[in-house]
Amino acid sequence: ITPENYDSKHISISCSVCQQKIYPYHLIYHKKTHKALTLLGFDSLQTKTDNETLLAQRQKLISKLTKIPKYSETYRQKIDDSFEFLMESHTPTSYCDLASISTPSTSKKINNSLIKALSICQDKNSTWQRDMEDRFIVLENYGNRSDTCFLGLVDGCHGATAAEIVAAELPLLFLEQLAQTDSSYKKSKKEQQILDSFATVIKADYREIEKIFSDKTSNDKTNKTNIYEWIHKAYAKSFWRMDRLLRLGRNEVSKVRWSGCSAVTCLVERATSEETDGTEEEERKHFETTPQSPLARTARGAGLLHVANVGNAHAVLCKNGKSYCLSKEHSTSNVSERKRVLQNGGNISTNQPDGLVEGHLRTTRGLGHHGDPVLKRSVIPVPHTISVPIDDTCQFLILASNGLWEVLDCNEVLALTLTTFTRYMSMYECLQQKGTSLLNCHYSTPPTEDNLNDPKTTEDLHDGTEILYSNKDTFPDSESNLKQSQELLKTVSPVGSKASPQFEEDTKTYPSNCRSGTAGIDRVTSKPPYDSAASYVSEQLVKAALAAGSRDNITILIVLLNGC
Repeated sequence: ITPENYDSKHISISCSVCQQKIYPYHLIYHKKTHKALTLLGFDSLQTKTDNETLLAQRQKLISKLTKIPKYSETYRQKIDDSFEFLMESHTPTSYCDLASISTPSTSKKINNSLIKALSICQDKNSTWQRDMEDRFIVLENYGNRSDTCFLGLVDGCHGATAAEIVAAELPLLFLEQLAQTDSSYKKSKKEQQILDSFATVIKADYREIEKIFSDKTSNDKTNKTNIYEWIHKAYAKSFWRMDRLLRLGRNEVSKVRWSGCSAVTCLVERATSEETDGTEEEERKHFETTPQSPLARTARGAGLLHVANVGNAHAVLCKNGKSYCLSKEHSTSNVSERKRVLQNGGNISTNQPDGLVEGHLRTTRGLGHHGDPVLKRSVIPVPHTISVPIDDTCQFLILASNGLWEVLDCNEVLALTLTTFTRYMSMYECLQQKGTSLLNCHYSTPPTEDNLNDPKTTEDLHDGTEILYSNKDTFPDSESNLKQSQELLKTVSPVGSKASPQFEEDTKTYPSNCRSGTAGIDRVTSKPPYDSAASYVSEQLVKAALAAGSRDNITILIVLLNGC
């Protein structure tokens, strides 16, 4: 129901730094300007920076730099680059259409009471990439269980071989681990045959090392904070086995630079009565003794998301118009990851902006990359895992590859998602109620700086980072660094620790406009087109990423939850 090339004129994004409304095709220069001004010591984008002011500030910084005993030529180059960027004229055009996508979105029919619609949209970004190396996973009735599905997104690197194998085999490995603990997860005969074929690779000595995953730290039946730890261990063990299978080098072309991948996966299931039973007194004591965020206070009988990721593929949950990043950035931009790599004998080059592991790779965790043993020593397959409850206030779940996150942060993605979804539902309501032309339909106003400052919509959420049942990276990565992994196990934090710091500093709140765009749909006889709305939103996110200057493959998997 959406006209081609009409909506692109009206899509804009609020910059997460200055809240200025800008178009995606202006965003790359806008963010570079922020960075350049900050590096030169200016406070904000609104600072008047004429050429004389810029020159004086550059000379001042260089003068201070030359007086420092440890003179840094790299920092001097950054100052010069920022100065030259600001001196150049980057006047954006008044209007240009959002980039077109080569592959239309695909809507997947999911028979799950927790999911209204699901859509995947991909673009290989032919300007910068020759091949599409991303793969996605959508499996409903996972483990022969109703209302349980397994979603995943695999971001390939140096070829699609590893991504294809992971997309096909990781769900089976994870299912095998789940079935060992929970008998409700069933494997088909064909699935069991495939798993049996892995026995020649996962041998007895390897299984002996894996016993570290089975160590019980507490009584899961009585300790609420550890109730999902077995799922986190199942994730860790399946990721580790997946990486071991990739060591076989199946279908690899190069003898040196084997392919690898980042991955983000999500197990969606309905919470069982065993998990939600308990007296009100027990719940009251639990909430009094455990710091909780509104994300943890969900209705009984709601659903659960169990998320795991390695690398730079991420998952973001939208709840009540607020963004929650459920994944962790495993790259050289993460200070703790840089420290881990360097402490274990790895090297990080001085390439801008954050350097490359062994001069080749930006990600510090991932699956594959076995062709280079020196690189593999630093790039480990240990996933970040987290479990969160969901209810009818949760609106969207977005899984996306690095092609989106390298140009947009989670708040910008959230604002764009809310805006496009509201617009689509408004157009649908307009057609159903008035029968007017699409070009005359009223579009809801996207979130603005004024309503962002409304205290009713921006109440404190502990910085939006406290999420139940998060688990730190605590499991072994490979045979060679088992000792390092055992040290990680000694530093396990409580499963109720804070969520990943990725996007933590930028997490802000946005008003939930989803319902406003659909307020009149109850009076319409036909059912709202959630499938087509999900497709529309996913396509607009891909277009925005292309227009914002993404240089990587882009894959977006968006799930409309019951809060829409």
